[in-house]
Amino acid sequence: MITYIVRRLLQMIPVLIGATFLLFVLVYALPGQPWEGRCGERPCDAAYIEKFKQDYNLDKPILVQYVMYLGKLLQGDLGVNFYQNQVSAELAQRFPTTFTLAIMAILMEIVIGITLGVIAGITKGKLPDLLITILTLVLISMPVFVIGGLFQMTLGLKLQLFPVTAQNGPASPELIYSLVMPAMVLACLQIAYITRLTRTSLVENLRADYVRTAKAKGLSRNRTVGVHTLRNSLVPVVTQIGIDLGVLMGGAIVTERIFNINGIGFFIFRSIDQQDGVSVVGAVTVLVLIYLLANLIVDVLYGFLDPRISHD
Repeated sequence: MITYIVRRLLQMIPVLIGATFLLFVLVYALPGQPWEGRCGERPCDAAYIEKFKQDYNLDKPILVQYVMYLGKLLQGDLGVNFYQNQVSAELAQRFPTTFTLAIMAILMEIVIGITLGVIAGITKGKLPDLLITILTLVLISMPVFVIGGLFQMTLGLKLQLFPVTAQNGPASPELIYSLVMPAMVLACLQIAYITRLTRTSLVENLRADYVRTAKAKGLSRNRTVGVHTLRNSLVPVVTQIGIDLGVLMGGAIVTERIFNINGIGFFIFRSIDQQDGVSVVGAVTVLVLIYLLANLIVDVLYGFLDPRISHD
């Protein structure tokens, strides 16, 4: 197992390099110049532009810029943004909020998605299965900003169950409570995917030979599903959940913008709007690293869920 983990960690290095290079090129290929709008309504003079380029190495070829960035990245330095702030400090300030939001969304995804998937799977072709399938199709077809607006109008304004916008500040019960509705919005699409995936996997496993054998031995349906079938059905579901950790933290850009949450997603949105390439590259690099580590954890968990899978 240790050998497998070390091997996977080494495999992450070229993936991280390739992802950051592609991101670096895309960000700095965007139209416009980062110094535009920093001198008020008048154009920036040539001396200011030249100094700006020198300070952020923008006067060097893009490959040289990337090599210099990669050298700092290997030292744990995400650079200084165009406002003279350490990107790592900016992310450290916002990471707990976004991570809390993503964890809350994943917990909702696990509880609601798997529960609905199991119900749909054991009632295949019946009314509960039909209703759950329709619900998942509706959630998949609706954009996040539409779901967010509906939640704000119904749960926030009409029913007044949750605050319309989230609180910002140190961790507190009030902050957690204000993140419940954004977490629900963030989790909606993934709940639909997990529900459909759980249903499909469960239906497939219910047709397996070992299920017929368990029934022939007199085991009840609840014991057959709960003890034998569900465990095997969860292998692809765990894969999706592990991927969703990175997806949800990246997907929080829209959700945090809707609910005015000062997290990493809102930070990326603001940095793109301000053409702050250093902040965008640094923030997305952290998200890519989280995504890779989440996939590693999922692969390790495979061996516990399915003994047939070996990492030796």
